Amino acid sequence: MELAGKNVTIVGLARSGAGAARLLAGMGALVTVTDRKSEHELSDAVRNLPASVRYCLGGHPAGIFDRADLIVVSPGVPLDIRPLAEAKAKGKRIIGELELAYQIIEQRKTRGEGLQAAEKNPIPFLAVTGSNGKSTTTSLLNHMLVKSGRRTLFGGNIGNALTEEICSIREVGRGSDLSVWPDAVVAEVSSFQLEALERFRPDVAAILNITPDHLDRYYSMEQYGEAKAGIFRNQHPSDFLVLNADDPETMRLYERRIRGKSGRPGVIFFSRAQEVEGIFMKNGSMMVQSPLLPAEHSVTIVSTADIRIKGVHNLENAMAASAMALLADCSVRAIADSLREFPGLEHRLELVRDFEGVKYINDSKGTNVGAVLKSIESFSEPLILIAGGRDKAGDFSGLREPVSRKVRALVLIGEASDKIRAALGDVVKTVMAKDLGDAVESARMMAQAGDVVLLSPACASFDMFRDFEDRGKQFKRIVMNLEAAHA
Repeated sequence: MELAGKNVTIVGLARSGAGAARLLAGMGALVTVTDRKSEHELSDAVRNLPASVRYCLGGHPAGIFDRADLIVVSPGVPLDIRPLAEAKAKGKRIIGELELAYQIIEQRKTRGEGLQAAEKNPIPFLAVTGSNGKSTTTSLLNHMLVKSGRRTLFGGNIGNALTEEICSIREVGRGSDLSVWPDAVVAEVSSFQLEALERFRPDVAAILNITPDHLDRYYSMEQYGEAKAGIFRNQHPSDFLVLNADDPETMRLYERRIRGKSGRPGVIFFSRAQEVEGIFMKNGSMMVQSPLLPAEHSVTIVSTADIRIKGVHNLENAMAASAMALLADCSVRAIADSLREFPGLEHRLELVRDFEGVKYINDSKGTNVGAVLKSIESFSEPLILIAGGRDKAGDFSGLREPVSRKVRALVLIGEASDKIRAALGDVVKTVMAKDLGDAVESARMMAQAGDVVLLSPACASFDMFRDFEDRGKQFKRIVMNLEAAHA
């Protein structure tokens, strides 16, 4: 990947696009950024671009890609938009930001950038995808590796672009300072990032689950699953793939694309429901057995009661992270210690406060039906559920049974509120709220001591908020001000 002096056009100036622009400019590329948003809308991002980067904002004008030697696409930009489709028809090379980061890391491995030979610094690449649980699993895996004494490059879809992380390392690590270079890469990758690949090949990959999501971008669940399959498409028999044996769509993908194929990666399973070759739950403990261990017998990693992050979905996340950590040569002790220590992430079943005997839980990251299903099942208390936002072509009827069993009242906000009410309004008391503040107030009025008010929207946030983090932070601010508002 000789980039110095090459014309590179980046499509989309979000976090990934900005990271790619900064990295490529630092490597001597002639960088142009284009985005359909205006310069005013992107003023903060533009302000932080290197001075050498040119930008063309407010759309993708004709001919924008004609001089490009390479086109790098941010994850939020569909590959089938007309300007990209035309560029592809002209034979232009198009890759995603993930592929760019991967190839630069591979170049570092094979050349060492003059610092260290590849055989002395292999930099294993560990990648996690799935509809739900990616951020928690990736963060927990990174915790395990750091606990084992590894230096990690940690990023991806979790919020800090891999290209940005590489750029920072390159700036600090010029010369002979090897201590700043990682000896493992831990990446959360989305289906969007897995679309524009060439050689992306993680040493250890995981698919946590595949449930309906982003069907406003994909035509079918099969197409969505095929995007997820990008994580293992280039893997070799020396690589490993970690799969959820309890998830039907993941296992269908395994049967269709992996099982029985020659040249496939080694497959390791995890399961809450059955003993598998890998990691499973049995008698209140997380167990591991060969092929992850040299011995044939199974070994207890930790009691489930000692795992700090709670919820049935987090048991799956913990198993997936543990399997990947074992494959990366982490010790069982470091893994067990990490499971006891790791506190979880903001906006994922996060307890905001207990007010008037009611727990308020921020699960703003519950952006699809599958995530909300698992969140609901994590509680034994009666729920007041706050949901709604921008629909991603979700099938909300899948919530009918658990909502009828566990939810006392449903409070709806956002663009999808009418669609959700049509799907669920006949099985539970339903209240329409004008905004999040009104929703929290409605929930407070209905909640009784011992209840849980759960924000788990089953939708994207972009109709009313900047992103899911903004939605979660506003929810927490509203909840923390309840006492002042009603003293």
